[in-house]
Amino acid sequence: MDLKTTSQRLAESMEQTWRHWVTHRKADMAVGTSPTPLPTRFTIALTRESGADGPLVARAIGKRLGWPVYDRELLERVAEEMGLRADLLESVDEKRKSWLLECLESLTSAPAVSESGFVRHLLETILSLAAHGECVILGRGAAQILPASTTLRVRLVGPVKKRIEAFRQKFGISSEEAARRIEKADYERGRFIKDHFHMDPTEPQRYDLVINFSRFSVAQCADIIIEALQRLQAHVPAQTP
Repeated sequence: MDLKTTSQRLAESMEQTWRHWVTHRKADMAVGTSPTPLPTRFTIALTRESGADGPLVARAIGKRLGWPVYDRELLERVAEEMGLRADLLESVDEKRKSWLLECLESLTSAPAVSESGFVRHLLETILSLAAHGECVILGRGAAQILPASTTLRVRLVGPVKKRIEAFRQKFGISSEEAARRIEKADYERGRFIKDHFHMDPTEPQRYDLVINFSRFSVAQCADIIIEALQRLQAHVPAQTP
């Protein structure tokens, strides 16, 4: 993907993101002091092994639900650009902002979390997005740091041979090169979580749902995840405004 295409995609994603923030902010303001409970807004935190169709599944879910999808590039852009982060933080409703700050304080005060300035910004970004809810966050530790009470944590896995073949077809490379890239990508993703959050992203008990992508199509993976989300939402009470 060339830089122009990447830039255009990020710009389009940011426009959708801003509409998402504003819509939720207006909805919360409309509730005001009404005794009507605020809806509990879930976030889907999706992580995956390399070659396991994570971005395709995330986009399929986002399209079905009408939710924005935040991938690594978009998360890091927001985390790095102070103006965007300020807009994001300011668009959080005050009642949800107290939840955000509570989560952020508990994470940043924990000795396990990295003291890196970038990681702090990334935490603020992910937690702010989760405070708005109704979004899909792909990778960057979201499944490890977001609270289970309002997050569906999903991991996509698959046989190495299937993942190598997926990489080979996607990039038009040899099986040997695909295997090398997969091993490198999996190592770097795991290292990021272990170095900054001191957690192992491969531990299945950290997830609500682990799906073998080789057994299902992208659409079927999205179906399974959305059904799991709906079942969780049905058992969570609304929040008192």
